[in-house]
Amino acid sequence: MSGSTFDPARGLRGLKANRRTVLRGLLGGATAVVALPMLEAFLGRQPRAQAQSADGFPSRFGLFMWGNGILPDRWAPPNVGPGWTPSPLLEPLAHLAASVTVVTGMKVATPNSVPHFAGAAGFLTGTALMDEYEGNSFSGPSLDQLIAAEIGKTTRFKSLEFGAEPGGGLSFNGINSRNPPERDPHALFQRLFGEGFRAPGDGPSMPDPTLALRRSVLDVMTTDIRRLQALVSGTDRGRLEHHFEGIRAMELRLAALEADPPALAACLRPEAPPLDFPDVLGRPLLHEKNAAFCDLVAMALACDQTRVFFNQFTGPVSNHLFPDATSGHHQLTHDELLDQPEVFAITRHCVQAFARQVEALAAIPEGDGTLLDHCLLLGTSDVSLGKTHSFEDFPILIAGSGGGRIKSGLHYRSPSSENTGKVPLSLMRALGIDAASFGKDEGETAVGLSEIEV
Repeated sequence: MSGSTFDPARGLRGLKANRRTVLRGLLGGATAVVALPMLEAFLGRQPRAQAQSADGFPSRFGLFMWGNGILPDRWAPPNVGPGWTPSPLLEPLAHLAASVTVVTGMKVATPNSVPHFAGAAGFLTGTALMDEYEGNSFSGPSLDQLIAAEIGKTTRFKSLEFGAEPGGGLSFNGINSRNPPERDPHALFQRLFGEGFRAPGDGPSMPDPTLALRRSVLDVMTTDIRRLQALVSGTDRGRLEHHFEGIRAMELRLAALEADPPALAACLRPEAPPLDFPDVLGRPLLHEKNAAFCDLVAMALACDQTRVFFNQFTGPVSNHLFPDATSGHHQLTHDELLDQPEVFAITRHCVQAFARQVEALAAIPEGDGTLLDHCLLLGTSDVSLGKTHSFEDFPILIAGSGGGRIKSGLHYRSPSSENTGKVPLSLMRALGIDAASFGKDEGETAVGLSEIEV
């Protein structure tokens, strides 16, 4: 099947819209081909950063989420400022309080259109959820993917998505483009530390005999690419730039695979987790699976296999049957009366699972501190009060300091129900990302949360 080829000498004359429209150039005496994205010019239309800590270690970002929210009246620490005192629900974090900042009193500013999913979308993208008949898709990239696009360009894995409970994930590249989470710890181990993994000291990989011929396709055709960009609209120029950035990122990732593994002292191949986590009395072993995932991703970060991850402990509307609970989590948030003691116990389970992720990061020495010191781990849920699906007083936990750029051990309480989007914007900037704003429409903010910034 034939396609259309761009000839810089002819400009755009005769260029047809075709899925196989390509640029051609010479690479080591052979023809190199790069497919082009769909451009306005094809349709005849007229024109219309990686962060590093001061001590040289890369900055990392993690998301940790659980479903069905919290009990706001027992969530916020009783005191504000440094040295916060754990509230009843935050007691599982008592031994980690110096490394965790708690943000309370903020509100998701986007419409609460679909219970649970709209809250997750609003906080993680700063935009409204797509129509519920669109499969509860986010309308833009989630925070983890915005960050991975900047700091995950050269690692073996741009990002990792996983979680203990079966179900769809909340990591999105864009509309209807979900990153499915891995639900099997052993499968994640094989992916990370099976074939293709090389620890420091393993020696270089076998040299690729074609490496001398495989100079960057983009470098070979840079002149033609720039000539094409000069001929198309501003919109098309942006699409071309984004398209070729993706190809460049892939080349950088391949180059990283061919290079010697980084000399990171804490990196080693961990023991494989169990092949199976059988239910006990009909209840899945969520904490055990989560612990395995936490340890695996911590070592993946230590080995610089990835710098971004999303740990979805439980999902929106999760009806998981927790230990000692008489019913599923979501059901209890609506049916349990009075002060909801079972929901209280389940929420502590979720905070305990978050604490396990923090512990795994803090357990790995790195430089004069720990891996956690070079991380930002954001913990949150899909709603505030599960019973009403509220957006007010949204749960926000931040562990680590991102190399000293975010304050640790602080409780900040908003006096005015500020937009939660301020937090993601501050975290992105702390990771060295030059973000002018976060979100759009009602959820947009160009101002971060200065109270948590160093």
